Amino acid sequence: LQAALRDGSARCRQRDFAAAAASFSAALELCSKGFATEDPLKSSPDDISKLASWIESKLVICYLKLGQPGLALHHSHRSIIQNPSHFRSHLRQAACFRCLHRYSEAARSAMVAQCLYVLAEGAGLETSDLIQLYWQAMTQEALSGEVSFSVLYTPFEKEDKTDKIKEANKTFAEKHPDYVQHIFTDPHGIHLLPERAESHPNQQYLLTLGFRNKEIGKSVETSVTRKLPVFPGQETTFSLSTEEEAETFWQNTGKRIMAAMAFIGSTKIKDERGPCARAIEQFHHASLLGHLQRGEEQAQVMTQAMAELATVPYLQRVSQEDDKLLQSLMADAVDILAGRTGERVWTKIQKV
Repeated sequence: LQAALRDGSARCRQRDFAAAAASFSAALELCSKGFATEDPLKSSPDDISKLASWIESKLVICYLKLGQPGLALHHSHRSIIQNPSHFRSHLRQAACFRCLHRYSEAARSAMVAQCLYVLAEGAGLETSDLIQLYWQAMTQEALSGEVSFSVLYTPFEKEDKTDKIKEANKTFAEKHPDYVQHIFTDPHGIHLLPERAESHPNQQYLLTLGFRNKEIGKSVETSVTRKLPVFPGQETTFSLSTEEEAETFWQNTGKRIMAAMAFIGSTKIKDERGPCARAIEQFHHASLLGHLQRGEEQAQVMTQAMAELATVPYLQRVSQEDDKLLQSLMADAVDILAGRTGERVWTKIQKV
């Protein structure tokens, strides 16, 4: 294992990233067999996880340098699953999303990285500011390429939320007359913007969205305001009878709805619907991809959901009930990735 790690690091320094990736992959395989110290019997699960996470992070760098951001993204999710509290893993995930032009998700990864950095390190204001600038750039990039919806952030203190939401909806209609087919303000969770702490200490915001297409706007509102997320645009999960219908739905509607939902998540750390809400959205997405026979994409989204679930306890307090759901969903994701079938918590959620 040590020889493989030394060789991988040396190849990286020589900028031979293909050979480095091969060495780190070999090291990862040894690590999966329980080797994290010279004596495998003395390797603790924590040692193995941290080492595996470090190796995965090196593979992220190699595959980004080789121009394979999709493969790099897969390893970034796995790196986070092994060591979710390390802010650099989330920054690498942001870089992968950015290379894939998935800017809203890149913004969310940068937001999580910034939050974890402040919680763990705290002292380096310069680093914190740099992460915030990256997060801000990704949010702006996501909006600049978006044509189906627009947004408005309204500063929020501790006023009556109902009155503030009405006021925000009215202001949005005045400022964005081209996006008034459907307007709503996210009632679940307060949003944060990447602004320097000294200028806006702990400032919170309400997020208002307006859409050009009424049906898409309604579907997004239904998905993000229900206590238990459902997949956008469908009364019951996967009521679409054929693969062709599912493909048409995804191309015409699903993609645009998911883009709006991803953007909503780019400025919201804590979700009032529950800590697992965002991961449940990804489970729905993965199920649709499975329905479309896109196994590779389904596995990617499911691994992303696992990374999301693994990070939750480091970002917010989790109740005993939510912790049980979180662990059950993590176990379900492992089963789905392994191709196992059977009754799960996830199947029960779909039935509900």
